[in-house]
Amino acid sequence: MGMRFRDREEAGRRLAEVLPQFRGRPDTVVLGLARGGVPVAAAVAEELQLPFGALPVRKLGVPGQEETAFGALVWSNGTVVRILNRPFMARLLELGIPASSLEQVESLGRTELQRRAEGYPGAAHDFEGKTVILVDDGVATGASMRAAVEAVRGAGAATVIVAVPLASLHAQTALERLTGGVFSLHIPGRFRSVGSYYRTFEQVHDADVMHLLGARTDRETD
Repeated sequence: MGMRFRDREEAGRRLAEVLPQFRGRPDTVVLGLARGGVPVAAAVAEELQLPFGALPVRKLGVPGQEETAFGALVWSNGTVVRILNRPFMARLLELGIPASSLEQVESLGRTELQRRAEGYPGAAHDFEGKTVILVDDGVATGASMRAAVEAVRGAGAATVIVAVPLASLHAQTALERLTGGVFSLHIPGRFRSVGSYYRTFEQVHDADVMHLLGARTDRETD
């Protein structure tokens, strides 16, 4: 199958179409996994008339193959949640990747995560008793999303929903066991990279995230 979405904004608007039950609901918030999930979440929140924010995340990539994750970090209200794929890490060690290399990836990831959290406006959220809709531009391994689920649940969210334009079957199945529901527009039989399903899939920068968060703040204060 070929491209499915024009860009992240269009994907978010299409995603909102399958979430009408959440439109305008009190105590419901949409969070985009930063950085790539933020434009998708912004479009979802606008269509559903819900508050929106960003959740700083950092995938822990295998040295030399950074797109392959052995874990993920999520920053939530000053706490870092870590999810590791320990069987995969054991295999990496057997293949000769030093444990010190994996530790360095995590150390650098924590530093970058803290930098993003300090730079994003309104990065702290009150999740107590709320329904949180977690949005990304797609989930392949699901490592970052699983860490995000654990983070917001640990912060007191009553219900956690995952909404993504596309997901691998493995990630979809795993996340269904951890959440109150997973909404995916496309589950490819043979999952390629997330970007291959978008016509335009440019890198999302910190400036883009801060612009979207700033636009949200402006709307809320009008």
